Amino acid sequence: MQPRIPRQSAPEHGIHRAENDVRLSDELASVIGGARRRAVRDGDRQIDTAHLLHSLLESDPEARAVVGDGPRIARLLGYLVQRSIGYGLRWQSGVEDSGAVPMVTECAGFSPLAAASMEYACERAARRGGPALGIDLLAAIVADAQARAVEVLARAGIDPHEVLTRLDDWSGSSDGWAGRAGEWAGGGGSTH
Repeated sequence: MQPRIPRQSAPEHGIHRAENDVRLSDELASVIGGARRRAVRDGDRQIDTAHLLHSLLESDPEARAVVGDGPRIARLLGYLVQRSIGYGLRWQSGVEDSGAVPMVTECAGFSPLAAASMEYACERAARRGGPALGIDLLAAIVADAQARAVEVLARAGIDPHEVLTRLDDWSGSSDGWAGRAGEWAGGGGSTH
């Protein structure tokens, strides 16, 4: 009798998997893996910015604190969970691409906009001198008004410009993240 071991898929030759990118922190690589699993589970052809946002909010407490806490985050996660039965159904027939960014083909399985967001997150982190973190990806996915993540934020009543301002405050402040996270989580942060 042969043991019942599930067959493993063949390795993906020549395909760059974002989770293996050395420019990503371990935590962000885990977020990307979560987004990939969510896209497969939802039956989507590609990982888009909404998949990235959903996985990021579930896995990264810093990104979640920047977006907001309490009812804001609950409403946002509710919209993200409903994508497979609601407005996300119309997304299954198209590719997320705003046309504003050049096509990036290095990240297999990503929409053009999500792939460009990954590159932007890595560039943002390189300017800071470290691997890309969840907050770098959050900044990247809310930067383009045509991103599906931005649409979901707007539906949940969260201003993407406010999120970007909070992220800019974080990257420019001398006390870094620790000095601002509690303030933002309570929704009382300065947004200039």
